[in-house]
Amino acid sequence: MNQIDKKFQELVVSIARSKKEEVFNDIKEKYKRLPKEIKFSLEDYYRKFTFWGKLNEEKEEYESLYLRAETLKEHLEDFLWLYNKLTDYRSKKLLYSILNNWYTFTSEEVRKSLEYNYIQYCDLDILKLNKNEIIVDIGAYTGDSISSFINEYGVDCYKKIIAYEITPESIETLKNSTKYYPNIEIRKKAVINEERKVFINLNEESFSANKVENEGEEIVEGVTLDKDLEDNPTLIKMDIEGGETKALLGAKEKIENNTPKLLISVYHGYEDLWKIPRMIEDMNNNYNYYLRCYGTELFPTEIILYAIKKCE
Repeated sequence: MNQIDKKFQELVVSIARSKKEEVFNDIKEKYKRLPKEIKFSLEDYYRKFTFWGKLNEEKEEYESLYLRAETLKEHLEDFLWLYNKLTDYRSKKLLYSILNNWYTFTSEEVRKSLEYNYIQYCDLDILKLNKNEIIVDIGAYTGDSISSFINEYGVDCYKKIIAYEITPESIETLKNSTKYYPNIEIRKKAVINEERKVFINLNEESFSANKVENEGEEIVEGVTLDKDLEDNPTLIKMDIEGGETKALLGAKEKIENNTPKLLISVYHGYEDLWKIPRMIEDMNNNYNYYLRCYGTELFPTEIILYAIKKCE
């Protein structure tokens, strides 16, 4: 047994032998022993971005830590499944380092597992693009991912790009950043699991963190990819602030019938890391899975699942 398998197995055994409350108390005690500046950074981050629950030691709010314990304990079998499904050991090492960080706040393993060779969504060892690609960018923001694809793979790396974005300010920048590239279509629509009107919930810290909710500041049209998209996509990228599971449900037919390359954010909540690969596998079991992390070592975010058709 190699060292990565061994470390992962030891972590799993340690969690499996403990009750949920014991796991939670263990995590909480480790958190309390962290340096003040690290706790301040974490609590400030969780205050700004609420995907992972509340955390405030002074107020004795430990919702986020309880969610960690709950996810680790109740979904251990799902994480084991994912570990065995991952195609390369870089991905397995990253999964171990993330779960170990959740349990122990150890950042060294995360630091060693961060992706430094390629920029986000553009791992040339995993993802191959050609001139016939029909790329769907869900959560296109200001066009940063589109620019990355073109810069890394060349202007001839696609046939057509359909960009979905909900925030007016971001759309204006998106239009400007892509206006010199051919065959890029921008749609102001929210990609969800059914066709209905939804609202934009604005995040005061960043337009990139705006979310689709049942109430909010501005109404936007909600669509499913299966009904809104006439083309059969060859690549779907999603980064929509926790809306990925709903968007995947609305793209079920496209995924089942076409096996497009999938680049999905799996860090907007503790459960996304296992739930999203499970969803994809249930729709289409002809994928290889890879994980890459482009965030920071303190708390791993910007975790991307690459699901690539087998034998491609």
